[in-house]
Parts: sequence; structure tokens; C-alpha cells
Amino acid sequence: MKTRLQNHYETAVRPALMESFGYKNALEVPKLEKIVINMGVGEAVKDSKKIEHATSELTAISGQKPVVTKARRSVATFKLRDGMPIGCKVTLRRERMYEFLDRLVTIALPRVRDFRGLNPKSFDGRGNYALGIKEQIVFPEIEYDKIDSIRGMDIIVVTTANTDDEARELLRGFSFPFQS
Repeated sequence: MKTRLQNHYETAVRPALMESFGYKNALEVPKLEKIVINMGVGEAVKDSKKIEHATSELTAISGQKPVVTKARRSVATFKLRDGMPIGCKVTLRRERMYEFLDRLVTIALPRVRDFRGLNPKSFDGRGNYALGIKEQIVFPEIEYDKIDSIRGMDIIVVTTANTDDEARELLRGFSFPFQS
């Protein structure tokens, strides 16, 4: 079953990109590959319950169970030992990716306080876009009364585009609110 954004991509975004960039084949057109959501939990060094709260919140937001990330090396100044859990991440693909993107653009980003648009320069040079959200409470799945602390998250949108311009136009087709 296709989501609303998948149909929008096939009917509106792909033909517009083919016309503006002069692609001959529909398979040349850039598309979304995956979305990676990362939530760093530095407080988990002192309190191991924090990582459980973060994983449950990320599960509610993404609809998929996250992987707990562990420290690769010990850092004495942060009281961090090798192998300690310090965050969680989830990789979304296919239908879940499109559903999350739909909720991000239509519901979560408009709820961000003092939101003036996304930075159009946050591309990495290879067609991938990264953005950070300071509060997880902008997502409607998170109940404000049940959270233990405000946590931010990094959201990376990976595309098959070769250049930043192609990726920018692709994301504009999904109505990403870039600053003008």
C-alpha cells in the first residue's frame, strides 16, 4: 500500500524534476533513500533509565524500535566508559520513511517555537540533508505529561541525488519549508 507522499512523488515531484533537470529516464530522477533519526542521551552516563525513556519516545515517534548506540572509547572527563549506552538511532525506509516525513513536514515543524524555516545550506555536498530539532514534544505522539526531560534529535534525509541543487528541489517537491 502506497502512502500519500509516495503517490505525490510519482505523480507530481518526479515529472517536475524530469522537466527541470532534463532527465531522459524516470530511474535517473533522485528519490528518497532513507531517513535516520538519532537521539543522543548524554545524561545516560549518570542514570541508565534515561536511555529507556529515550528509546520509548523514539519508538513512538518513528513507529520502529531504535538501536541503542554505545560509546566506542572511554573519556575520563565525561565519566564515560567504553561500551556504555549514550544514545539511540533508527533508520526508516519505504512506507515508514514517507509517513514520518509527512508527519514531520505537516505537523511537527509548524509546532516548533519561533520557526522561520529550515536552513537551505544544511546539505552535505552529496545530496543529503540534516536538520536538528531541539524538543521531542513537537511530535503529537509524545505526551507532554509523561516525558522526563526535553531531548533533541538529529534527522538526516538521505537521497539518491548527486548534487545539492537536485536534492533541494526534491525536498521542495515534498514541501519542505526552506528559508527564502
